[in-house]
Amino acid sequence: MVALPVQQLIDAVPPLPSLAAQADRLVELGVHAIGGWSPAEIHDLAAAGSAGALLVLDPARVRPSDLAPLLDHEGKPGFVVVDMTDVDRFQPIEQLAVPAGPGYFVTGIDRGDELANWSPDEALPAIVGEGRTPLTLVEGLYWVLQQPAALQRNHCFMTIGTRLQKPNGRLDARTPAIWISNGTGRDGRAARGAPKLGWCWAGNRHTWLGFASAEDRSGIES
Repeated sequence: MVALPVQQLIDAVPPLPSLAAQADRLVELGVHAIGGWSPAEIHDLAAAGSAGALLVLDPARVRPSDLAPLLDHEGKPGFVVVDMTDVDRFQPIEQLAVPAGPGYFVTGIDRGDELANWSPDEALPAIVGEGRTPLTLVEGLYWVLQQPAALQRNHCFMTIGTRLQKPNGRLDARTPAIWISNGTGRDGRAARGAPKLGWCWAGNRHTWLGFASAEDRSGIES
């Protein structure tokens, strides 16, 4: 077995917990109650998936603003930036086929570190060109919820599978992202080290943000 360089060892994201463990965590955090499910129903949904998948619950029943405060990084709870009060209005871009129903599975998730310092406008065609699909905001939140190590200082990610459409049909220039707050500006010193649901301009580049993507999504048969 070839030894990985030290930097790769530091930045590698561990595999997701089993689907049974994911269901346990959702119930422990009360996500099932937010969406109006019983614990047994969450475990039944999880049991329909295959090893290595991420369980994502119906975004209409559990919203980004519900999930963000449940994130945790070194004991600090997550938060939504103050200038993104409309976060729950962001929806999957029209190119994505997101399964309907009580939940679905996402497989082959990658943080997209190699795209760091690309803009969202540049990254989307590159991701699609590789036959992959950009992660939505809700999917990214569930990923960090189940695998907190997906967020590392200077190695966080955007979720450009979600955008906000304006009344005129054009896309809002903000693109959602999840990273670790430095506790500066309006975040406040108390938020230093906390998981942060924020945004970046679609045409801007950031060295600490990759672009999370997945291989596929699959629905849960009723």
